[in-house]
Amino acid sequence: MSKSIINYRKASFFTSAPDIRRLPPDTGYEVAFAGRSNAGKSSSLNTLTQQTGLARTSKTPGRTQLINVFNLEEEDRRLIDLPGYGFAKVPLQMKLKWQKSLNEYLEKRECLKGLVVLMDIRHPMKELDQNLIYWAVEVGLPILVLLTKADKYKSGKQKAELLKIREASLAFQGDVTVELFSSLKKQGIVQLSRMLDKWLNAAELVEPQAGEIEGEAADDQTTAEAIEVSDQSAASEPDQDMPKAD
Repeated sequence: MSKSIINYRKASFFTSAPDIRRLPPDTGYEVAFAGRSNAGKSSSLNTLTQQTGLARTSKTPGRTQLINVFNLEEEDRRLIDLPGYGFAKVPLQMKLKWQKSLNEYLEKRECLKGLVVLMDIRHPMKELDQNLIYWAVEVGLPILVLLTKADKYKSGKQKAELLKIREASLAFQGDVTVELFSSLKKQGIVQLSRMLDKWLNAAELVEPQAGEIEGEAADDQTTAEAIEVSDQSAASEPDQDMPKAD
């Protein structure tokens, strides 16, 4: 398993916010996780961070209507756990309020760099899943669809479902990537980590290696020496007389 640049094991809970106005300052980089209430969103966050209790699972799906913020050890980088959707027992007024908050978050949050949408591989691309992806595509967000609980199917069935959803995702006409995921089997962690590293701009956290720095210094020295030799050669050449006018 390749190592991610960002250490997701160091993620820590920061705050819960009822709406976008209570979130941390709109700076840095954020990636949000969203999905139906039974799609395994909390499990995926716990698996990614290797923390069993980071994202807590509610016994009553849909009751927790807060945006949970997790800080990463790297400066100004966060993972966002959005409330689950698709819940039947929640009052309509609460559903409408959450939909408004979600739409506002996707449209106005400048530091949001990507959206992870989780779907049970056995029940993918429900209407609300598709609506969420269309919203994200409209505001220009890249999306990673994780087909969770992939361990429920054998390998052949997994691949067939993956190909089917990848083909269906072309209809969104956006930056939509689809991968398999299983918290139980630790499947898809590498693909998820790589995508998060990309969205969270992890590349700027990598310091140049000593060899690279020495190489650059040597190149600069060689260039300086070449310029000096050129100047010395020019100074040693005799001046040529200007042609005289007739």
